[in-house]
Amino acid sequence: MPKGSPELTNARREEIINACEKLYQTMSFKEITIKEIGNITSFTRTSIYNYFQTKEEIFLALLKREYELWIASLKQTMERADTMTKDEFADMLARSLEERAQLLKIMSMNHYDMETGSRPEHLAAFKVVYGEAIHTVMSGLDKYFPDMAVFEKQNFIYTFFPFMFGIYPYTFVTEKQRTAMEEAGVNYVFMTIYELTFSCVKKLLNG
Repeated sequence: MPKGSPELTNARREEIINACEKLYQTMSFKEITIKEIGNITSFTRTSIYNYFQTKEEIFLALLKREYELWIASLKQTMERADTMTKDEFADMLARSLEERAQLLKIMSMNHYDMETGSRPEHLAAFKVVYGEAIHTVMSGLDKYFPDMAVFEKQNFIYTFFPFMFGIYPYTFVTEKQRTAMEEAGVNYVFMTIYELTFSCVKKLLNG
């Protein structure tokens, strides 16, 4: 880690993550390189290696930040509501993910590469936040559905979080994919993030 104040270190880490995020809006994970990221930061490309050794670590940090923003949104909503019906809880989760399309995009496309290409300390820091996301959703189940059995809550968590990995590919389809499905005669109904998530949550809550 380079010498300097914690503030400078954090600021440079954020600048690197922001540069990666900007490139990801128009480029794929495969296309983005450390060099490309360095070209749009205010310091030399080689300085990036003082903070991240691989682009996978940068993407993992971006995913970690996306989870933190999602967690904050859920907590804020749940702090304001003393009670929720099943429909309201499903609506909350669906709206929260609708606002975090980038979270869903990263986790669906590059999760395995990010984890295998990151050092243990970076992976551990990410897992802490991932665990907090699970705890936050579980706390909502505990708060709003106290009569829900423990195994039902566990089933919800172990179904919903893997389900999240598939939301983006099912809701964001390229023109090439759309054309291919039409030519193959695939009668597919395109749904939004909100529609897909709301439907899943309602089914899980209803057992």
